[in-house]
Order: sequence, then structure tokens, then C-alpha cells
Amino acid sequence: MRLLLIEDDTQLREQLQEGLLNNGFVVDSAADAQTGLYFGREFDYDAAIIDLGLPEMDGIELIQRLRSEERVFPVLVLTARGDWHEKVKALNAGADDYVVKPYQLEEVVARINALVRRAAGLAKSALRFGPLHVDFSAKRLTLSGKPIELTAYEYKLIEYLIIHAGKVVSKAELTEHLYAQDHDRDSNVLEVFVRRLRQKLDPEETLNPIETVRGQGYRFELKVDS
Repeated sequence: MRLLLIEDDTQLREQLQEGLLNNGFVVDSAADAQTGLYFGREFDYDAAIIDLGLPEMDGIELIQRLRSEERVFPVLVLTARGDWHEKVKALNAGADDYVVKPYQLEEVVARINALVRRAAGLAKSALRFGPLHVDFSAKRLTLSGKPIELTAYEYKLIEYLIIHAGKVVSKAELTEHLYAQDHDRDSNVLEVFVRRLRQKLDPEETLNPIETVRGQGYRFELKVDS
């Protein structure tokens, strides 16, 4: 998942960015609202974390600007302003959730994951697709009750495809949302990951969970059990 982090406190921004990276996110960070607005306009994000006390333009106005330009990714406000009036202002401006500093990284990660799932119409933290079960909180997949051993990148890839189930996801979109470094963005590497995932998720070749749409990308095709 690719996140936009906008925080003017250098130490806090660097600490939070490192913590998010360690939890498997790709993070673009900005120290002021104007830079954050540019990133938010130009790039596609799964979610944003925005401080309210930003220089020149505060976080409320920034959120309003992003929403007025139809940038619909979920926004988590992370701020020292704990007054309920501030929370109401942020939510009315278009924020989706609100965390007051000092924060626990685990809470921020859990809230971001929940926001991304809900934006995709997935309220539950665990889903079942026939014999395949995914637990987003534990970052674990099982097949017929048996754990599937996945690398960190393999899990990130299948998680992204599941969250966008039914949608064709291009290779460019996958690389932008899964890889932080340009030298990792190799379509051949992505094809290797997809091939490995297919072997692990469907060893009997009966499910066909990941469909290749020629010339367009990949699509997770399984339906959620009702």
C-alpha cells in the first residue's frame, strides 16, 4: 500500500515513516501542505496521514483542497489537537479518521489498514474465498486450513489484488503501490512473484485465483463466501 505522510515535525515524520516502512507500506512524505498537495494531486495513494498544524496552510484546508479536487483516498488525521471541536472540523472537511498525539504506531497501522479495506468495501478483517482464507490483521493466508508460507512481497501483492478484487490492476499500478525503490520496479520480477503466488495459492490448479488480462495486468477473480 502506498501512503502519503504530511507532517512538519522532522523527527516525528522520520520516525513514523520508518515505522510504516517496517510494516510493509510504501511512504511518500512531505514537510508542508503545499508539497503534500502536489503529491496528492499528482500521484495515486491508498491513504494519507495528515497533521493539522502545518505551516502556511493547515491540515483542514489541505484536506478540503484535496477533496474539492476529487482526491478520494482515505485520510487519517494525526494531530496534537485533541479537542472534540477540532475532530468535528476535520471530519467535516473530509477526513475519515482521527488519532491524537502521542500515538501508538500499532494503532495508526491498524486504522490505516481498516480505512483502506473500508474504501474497497471490505468491512471485515478476514475473508474467505472457498478454501482460501485471508486474515488482514495477522497478514496470513490459509488454504483448506493450512498456512501458506509467503514472503513479505508476495503477501503485499496478493493483499493488494484481493482488496481490488474483480478489478484489472496494471503492472504499473502494482509496482507503484508495492515497491519503494525504482530499482525494484521490474515487471519481470513482478511476473515471478505472480507465478510463485499461483503455485502457492492453487497447487492443484483448480481455483485460478489470479487471472492474467493480456496487455492490461492481473485480476483476483474469486468471490467472497457469503
